[in-house]
Amino acid sequence: MNRRHCAAAAITLVCALTVLAAPVQAFAAPAPPSPSVTQHETKAPKKSLEEVREEIETLYRKAGAATDAYNLAEEQAKKQSGEIVRLARAIVEGQSKIAELRAQAGAQAREQYRTGGLPPGAQLMLSDDPQLFLDGMGRVREGQQAVQSVLGELTRTQQDLETYTQDAGTNWEKLEANRLKQADAKKKINAQIAAAKKLESKLKKEERARLLKLEQEAEYKLQTAWLSSGALKDINREASASGKKAVAFATEQIGKPYVWGAEGPGSYDCSGLTSQAWAAAGRPIPRTSQEQWRLLPHIAIKDMRPGDLIIYHGDASHVGMYIGDGAIIHAPRPGRNVTLAGAGSMQILGVVRPDK
Repeated sequence: MNRRHCAAAAITLVCALTVLAAPVQAFAAPAPPSPSVTQHETKAPKKSLEEVREEIETLYRKAGAATDAYNLAEEQAKKQSGEIVRLARAIVEGQSKIAELRAQAGAQAREQYRTGGLPPGAQLMLSDDPQLFLDGMGRVREGQQAVQSVLGELTRTQQDLETYTQDAGTNWEKLEANRLKQADAKKKINAQIAAAKKLESKLKKEERARLLKLEQEAEYKLQTAWLSSGALKDINREASASGKKAVAFATEQIGKPYVWGAEGPGSYDCSGLTSQAWAAAGRPIPRTSQEQWRLLPHIAIKDMRPGDLIIYHGDASHVGMYIGDGAIIHAPRPGRNVTLAGAGSMQILGVVRPDK
């Protein structure tokens, strides 16, 4: 490989590490309302508070799914950045090694030139002395092996350097792709949260209080149905040593606000809380609820123990930590704080165990 090309590639990669409209349609003017249609009749009917609650819940759930996509893209981007750093260092080290090997090869070539093209051992092979002849043969073999070793290592290093450069380019493309995913997810999150807040802002103070009560009633209804199903009948297991540590950490975070993408120490989103709790227990787990569901061992509900994670909704977009007695600790959504809740107060997808 051309050294200048490799150097330029390495420098470009290292430097790059420091920098981490729709067409307008024309519409015809609307026709004036028919005289037979009154203003009252054309006005959309007002939604009930329960309908508003369901709409807000849907918006926040969509924001939660987008948050998972954002967090995953962020984790992947961190991984790619770290890999690019490693490859850039490997490229620099490879270039240094190639320079050293070329210097060795050059020294060997100059030595042969000084001895008339023959290595020192070959001179002894011309001697009439049998012992000197044998010594000469041994030195020639050693010299040939040394030259072959240097050339072989030089070739391998050049090949490695080429691979490092190609891998760095691939990782850079992945990094840019994940940044685009992050940007897209961020737009979706902000749009869903803004729409939910807009709906809430239109409510009067008494209506907002009633809305919160409706949320609590809906959760209570689901929790009661879950308990009535006998779900807790056989659940009577103690937490593991690491599970106790994870529960203790999660408990200490109660009251801290939900912030999407946050993983402490002042605020959390749902999977930021569970991943940090298990990190504190010495068991690193995937960052997002969807990856926690995909990669961690699945456990039957009847086998749950404190510290296990309950994954919610069909798209695995929410997670809470089971703490026993049918309860979880979780970070619910924007506008809410880390809190206790019924384990069955949302649609359960399944349970995973970080320390199985």
